Amino acid sequence: MRQLMRFLIVLLLAIGSAFAFWSGGGDRQTIDVARLPPEARETLVLIKQGGPFPYKRDGIVFNNFEKLLPLQPRGYYREYTVKTPGRRDRGPRRIVAGKAAEYYYTEDHYRSFRRIRE
Repeated sequence: MRQLMRFLIVLLLAIGSAFAFWSGGGDRQTIDVARLPPEARETLVLIKQGGPFPYKRDGIVFNNFEKLLPLQPRGYYREYTVKTPGRRDRGPRRIVAGKAAEYYYTEDHYRSFRRIRE
């Protein structure tokens, strides 16, 4: 009987964790602006003031091919480079901005995103 109770508790905890992850809960889905790297905070300021941007590809349409962001019509999202110290190229970090002033941060070149909480 004790083993069954332990099993049920572990099962309920696992189901609860999975639900929190898939419903957007938990720390993995968002990041406070204060916890962003300083370069990302600088990029966010540039986005909000309309530039000037250091990379010519900043502001291009982000197509969301990965479908990790909420689905929107083409042209809804724009991407901006976040400088990566020690890199000569654009590096993997970006902020993707939506037309409704929502911002997403990726540090692994679109493999994962975290919505920025302001």
